[in-house]
Amino acid sequence: MITKDSIENLKNHLDVVDVVSQFIELKKSGANFKACCPFHGEDTPSFVVSPAKQIYHCFGCGVGGDSIKFVMEYEKLSYPETLEKLASMHNVTLEYDNNNNQKKQDVKVLEEVNKYYQKLFVNNNTAKEYIKSRGISEFSIEKFEIGYAPVSGDTINFLKNNYYNLADAKELGIIDTGTNGLYSRFIERITFPIYSLSSKIVGFGGRTITGHNAKYVNSPQTKIFNKSKLLYGYNLAKENIYKKNRIIVTEGYLDVIMLHQSGFNTAVATLGTALTKEHLPLLRRGEPKVIVAYDGDKAGLNAAFKASVMLSQGEFEGGVVIFGEGKDPADMVNDGKVEELNNTFANPTAFISYAIDYIIAKYDINNPSQKQKALIEANDYLKSLGMIYQDEYKRYLAQRLNIRENLVKVSTDIVRPTQVNLTKIDIAELCIIKAILEKPQRLDSVLDIIDASMFEHHKNEFELLLTDINHQSFNGILLNDRLEVYDDERLNQELLVLLLKFYTNKLRSVQYNQNLEFREKANLLRKVKDNIYQLKLGKLVSYNL
Repeated sequence: MITKDSIENLKNHLDVVDVVSQFIELKKSGANFKACCPFHGEDTPSFVVSPAKQIYHCFGCGVGGDSIKFVMEYEKLSYPETLEKLASMHNVTLEYDNNNNQKKQDVKVLEEVNKYYQKLFVNNNTAKEYIKSRGISEFSIEKFEIGYAPVSGDTINFLKNNYYNLADAKELGIIDTGTNGLYSRFIERITFPIYSLSSKIVGFGGRTITGHNAKYVNSPQTKIFNKSKLLYGYNLAKENIYKKNRIIVTEGYLDVIMLHQSGFNTAVATLGTALTKEHLPLLRRGEPKVIVAYDGDKAGLNAAFKASVMLSQGEFEGGVVIFGEGKDPADMVNDGKVEELNNTFANPTAFISYAIDYIIAKYDINNPSQKQKALIEANDYLKSLGMIYQDEYKRYLAQRLNIRENLVKVSTDIVRPTQVNLTKIDIAELCIIKAILEKPQRLDSVLDIIDASMFEHHKNEFELLLTDINHQSFNGILLNDRLEVYDDERLNQELLVLLLKFYTNKLRSVQYNQNLEFREKANLLRKVKDNIYQLKLGKLVSYNL
């Protein structure tokens, strides 16, 4: 089992915003962050993450917890699996009471195979000549740890001769089992190690130099490698992305390497897949301007369109750069066109403009029926954007189609789900509960003067507070921005109001209670009236009924 001390050590390394943002896209909202809840379908963000309290809560479905709870629920992992995943993500070493009971997967084999491939590259003239022909320098070869994977049997023998666990190697995507037994996933390929955000190797990309049908291959999906959530080169680019407030997204490993080599050190690449929504949390980190830099072939234009739609709907700043004439960023660097590249990246086509142009280009707008279809499709896209963007770009769409602006219909009155308004007394009761949650030491003094029966609408919450003050259901109260944060003086004032209302109602109910004996009723009335008198003088009274 994982020791308690190492679990506490891991928790000390976790930041809930950092953890959650690696799985879903968060947007700053005051002191907190918001997103559409990943655990139930919704259009209006009700999922709140608090960096101050290190918790999350959804006001829609009620889920909530800390970093560990989020990863457990999102990834559908057990508690130990979650701890190991988070430890791997944050370079934290876990300790075990009994290694036989809980075996930690040995990821060191990836590091050693990477070193093995690097050594083989140095001695392979064919691989070196190819890399040299692409203009890659010795410094870049070392920086990006470029290697070479040999024939299948050599990799298998390397693992066996060094006594590495073959089951681990298989789980990590280095080898696999076929009809003829074990084989290496990377055969006679130049290798590019792929790293996680925390700079731990998680897989490889490989380019053939022997004419294999698949020019590029990546590691398969494993417990630590998901190509839809990673960007090649991000581990090397992230500091510069934060400093320069820009990220350049390209299509390939060589583009990234050559751009870094020429000073564009915020370049990254998708791993053989289009940009997806799973990449957005990573792109959002640091709020950089996003430059999508793709080839001018059909596949590149289509990928740029899909990225533009997704990024514009997410209100990312930036734009699109398309490389024509069969060239890509790596080719331009190799041709010495660095200044031209610099100007190109500085003046991208805005995402919305590119998306509208792409839609219109599919139609022959000289044909009225085709123009109508172009208008409908472009109009539907505009309606998916924010109000300001709709209003701004309807003019652009009208100009591109050469039509009157009033023919472009945008959503000027989107109906959003209304939230249930709390009554005044609900807010008052919840604010008192929140004040106790904020400072649990207040509970002892409060219990002297109030009772759960004094809460008209939130009696259950107060009773739960008495038995489990750390219950996750309180996350919603802690993160509710509409509830004030009371200091001690304000809390006392609100307690006075609560008590006065309670005892006033109590006085009325006792007066009209026909089931009480005369002496009992008189004694009770005296106590209630005395309490009301003290409260009106501004004194908090002990609960004595």
